Amino acid sequence: MPPTPPETASNLPDTCRDLAFEGVSYIVCEFGLDDHELVLKRADRAGKPFGDLAKLAAAEPFVFAMNAGMYHEDFTPVGLHVEDCREQSPINLADAEGNFFLKPNGVFYVDQQGNAGALESSAFAAAGIKPRLATQSGPMLVIDGKIHPRFEENGTSRHIRNGVAADGGKRVAFAISRGPVSLGSFARLFRDALGYKNALFFDGTVSALHDGSKYLIGGEYPAGPMLAVRKKTTAGVQ
Repeated sequence: MPPTPPETASNLPDTCRDLAFEGVSYIVCEFGLDDHELVLKRADRAGKPFGDLAKLAAAEPFVFAMNAGMYHEDFTPVGLHVEDCREQSPINLADAEGNFFLKPNGVFYVDQQGNAGALESSAFAAAGIKPRLATQSGPMLVIDGKIHPRFEENGTSRHIRNGVAADGGKRVAFAISRGPVSLGSFARLFRDALGYKNALFFDGTVSALHDGSKYLIGGEYPAGPMLAVRKKTTAGVQ
């Protein structure tokens, strides 16, 4: 059976585009919160974890969705998780091993005024932000315009990776690589190619992107927290 051809700009979600940067191909989905909304999900109404972006798609429509934070074996979040203004898991400022704890780590959030940001975790905890949604992950990729201090310029650890950027306003950018990429190059994508001063890593290897009907990238591994993007409606019209 011939391999499935890669998605092209014509059949990507209307917020998304293909982008090549430093020899790696990406899907970048950039949108405004004036005409789109973000929803963070982990489990269904009965409390059963979705565990799969396809199961979320079967439950409710979206333009696209992406895995959005690290989780334990039972799908509970490792760090802060806020859905619909309700905190389901507290912020985690502990020290430990693994990417989540490669500090500075951070929080992606949308506040109750509809502004989105990506902040280092301690700064978020001190800021008194009241989020409508929030997911904690790590490491931060870009902090106030600077690449994470522990990243090599182009390290030997290469994986398919996904992440998010926002600078406190209405613009948000998600990105996922089509092939393996280093953390340093992935961080530069957000800062140098997309122009964001703050960006957060979501995950590697298990990274996935779903367009509401099929996986565009990934899908072989389970997902914990998930962020879905929907078009806002006017008078009931999509």
